[in-house]
Amino acid sequence: MDGLKALRTRLLDQCHADGLKGTILLASEGINLFVAGDRNRVDALVATLRALPGLADLAPKYSESATQPFNRMLVRLKKEIIAFGVDGIDPSQRTSPKLPAATLKQWLDEGRPITLLDTRNDYEVKLGTFRGATDLKIDHFREFPDATRRLPAELKQQPVVMFCTGGIRCEKAGPFMEREGFENVYQLDGGILKYFEEVGSDHYDGECFVFDQRVGVDPALRETPSVQCFNCQTPLNAAEQAHPHYQPPRACPHCYRSVDESQAELLARRHAALRAATTPLPGLDPYENRRPIRVGAAHDGLTLLATLGQISPHVDETHWHTTFSANRWRDANDRSVAAAQIVRPGEFYWQLQPATTEPPVATDIRILHEDDALVVVHKPAPLPMHPSGRYNRHTLQYFLRQAYAPHRPRPAHRLDANTTGLVICARTGHLAGKLQPQFTEGNVEKVYLARVHGRPATETFACDAPISAAADRAGSRVIATAGTGQAARTTFRVLTYRESDDTTLLEAVPVTGRTNQIRLHLQHLGHPIVGDPIYGPTASPDAAATLRPDDPPLCLHCVRMTLTHPTTGERVTYEAPAPNWA
Repeated sequence: MDGLKALRTRLLDQCHADGLKGTILLASEGINLFVAGDRNRVDALVATLRALPGLADLAPKYSESATQPFNRMLVRLKKEIIAFGVDGIDPSQRTSPKLPAATLKQWLDEGRPITLLDTRNDYEVKLGTFRGATDLKIDHFREFPDATRRLPAELKQQPVVMFCTGGIRCEKAGPFMEREGFENVYQLDGGILKYFEEVGSDHYDGECFVFDQRVGVDPALRETPSVQCFNCQTPLNAAEQAHPHYQPPRACPHCYRSVDESQAELLARRHAALRAATTPLPGLDPYENRRPIRVGAAHDGLTLLATLGQISPHVDETHWHTTFSANRWRDANDRSVAAAQIVRPGEFYWQLQPATTEPPVATDIRILHEDDALVVVHKPAPLPMHPSGRYNRHTLQYFLRQAYAPHRPRPAHRLDANTTGLVICARTGHLAGKLQPQFTEGNVEKVYLARVHGRPATETFACDAPISAAADRAGSRVIATAGTGQAARTTFRVLTYRESDDTTLLEAVPVTGRTNQIRLHLQHLGHPIVGDPIYGPTASPDAAATLRPDDPPLCLHCVRMTLTHPTTGERVTYEAPAPNWA
């Protein structure tokens, strides 16, 4: 479908004007939507969609709700409506034969020898499914291809009827199964919801999970009392909510043991998951990496090339021309884009990096504390926090998300790749919204240890030199001239002096939080940090910003933090053990 960007704007404007809320997904392969509001307004939206090429026969499914089940209105451009990860499956060109709900009921009434195949995720199946259906036990639809290949070979000659919530996933599952040699595949037309609407609950046990605030609907398409556990996101029926282990928001019968276990047992389990996520390192073998670029308001109307120049001013323009010449830039619909592409706020573009391999990193990540709101991490070095430069999978963020899946701990602040010590993560986006402002507003007390060259003249001292707001061409910050740059202040206290190598162990307290502040201030004072490849006494402009695991360490360590706990409101302090050099 051409003109998806213009269509996105048009649909979003219409939905806002008509008070509709929900989500519309647009892709070249089709459209998917969950929208709620006044019935006449919804019908007007459907009429708009049916006027689009290829959507004249759009047949939406309706269910009544006493309250608005959605919080906002989103219209998103997607590469795929349903992420599948298999090339060559295009439901706009071909789908498996659709079996009407009444026909499936008839076949089941007659006891026909068919296999019912549930293509949904395991947490959806938990609330209800067709009697006798095969559950693939998958956590995500991307697992469907491998799960299908594990099915008994004799099923390839037998009738198989797939089903999902509304039929969307089966649009891809069917052609894939046919490509794998299944000869007699049908998809339930309109999915479970259409079956409920047309024939009721015959041959179906339970309710149907839906992806909105209702959680589940019964065969009359009425909202059920089911909820989702805040801690593990498992759907819970009324009986599970009555269980003594249902203790919102801490736990439910399915995750109670993990909450009830001792902190030592919990941390041991987390460390085992981290070892599995980092052994072997996932970025050592070549893979295709997709690096996203998000367009901000400041880039509205610029070319993509100019936008890249502003986002990464330290990267030479010649590099970007090389990537465009190699056809490595894509838009949200996976179409090739040129350097002259005009960009708009909110858009995403992707840089393809084929045969990506990543340098090795330190993997001795330790979880020091975990509760319902926070995960306190001891970060080793070298280990970048987030994807950037040569690192994508070899980052703290990636490793934590692998170990905590399906949860996504969110670091509330940053440490340099070469710096060790405390990292505080929020368990959810909601909690991150409470935690991160403490760092940006200077309400977190941070204490570092640093081993520096030389012996300071006094036991306590401070530095107030301003720091440049932007990186130079080499990607480093510099001390700004008086009256320019960002105000910065760090206080220092001498702990011990070591005459054998003329180094001093300092306690450093950053009063402000500028990039590379402690390292820059100590360089400015004539006492650079031992092992600093950028600001140290032997720094070279050709030196890699991130050290190798076998390099001498950068002697900077975040040892202590004090902050306000986002759920209890109490001031709490966390400490990391001091490294060997301290």
